[in-house]
Amino acid sequence: MIRNTLFTFFFFIGIIFISIIFLSALIMPAKITLIGGKIMGYWAKYCLRIFLSVKINILGKENIIVDENFFIACSHQSMFETFFLQTLFDSPVFILKKELLKIPIFGLYLKKIGSISISRNKTVKENLGFFDKISKITSNSKRPLLIFPQGTRVLPEDRPKFKKGTARIYETLKIKCQPIAINSGYVWPKNNQLSNNKTITISILNPIDPGLKKEEFLNLLESCIYSELDKIN
Repeated sequence: MIRNTLFTFFFFIGIIFISIIFLSALIMPAKITLIGGKIMGYWAKYCLRIFLSVKINILGKENIIVDENFFIACSHQSMFETFFLQTLFDSPVFILKKELLKIPIFGLYLKKIGSISISRNKTVKENLGFFDKISKITSNSKRPLLIFPQGTRVLPEDRPKFKKGTARIYETLKIKCQPIAINSGYVWPKNNQLSNNKTITISILNPIDPGLKKEEFLNLLESCIYSELDKIN
């Protein structure tokens, strides 16, 4: 209990401190703000290690796509991946719930780094230009998109169907998909009942090439991520 309290206290104090330090970056080029995101990712890693004795094991680094556009589809069990994946990939563009942009200060950072918001489970005016935005980003930048196809954080044992919007992104962009399985929920679940002396495994899987039908792609993506989670859990 004490270790959990120490982790929570120092982690969030660190995030607030980094946010304050980088406030001036909001009027600078986005690449400066993105450095702050990487620092937050490393801070999450070190806090887990120091206060909870949690190790991070990364598998499949050789599968990381280089020198071409791609998007990342990652399992989502905790806040961990939203921070740490910024240390593995070059300035990913987050696709996230619109509500996150309303968080004081932090929402400003998300906007500054080009995050794309979407209103979940709604057909609204704000969503109409969503696919135009992501197409524009991939055409003008090498930054990979990062999407959580489960749509929200889930418990480690849960296996919800992936959101169909992931397949629509695949069809629209016609670029490779980088699947990732992370079992972070066993350490830092959405109910925040933290565990110590465990290992978070990040498994970077073989890319999925463009050209599949939407249903075929979504079934393949879901199968390979859930199969990998079953192995690393």
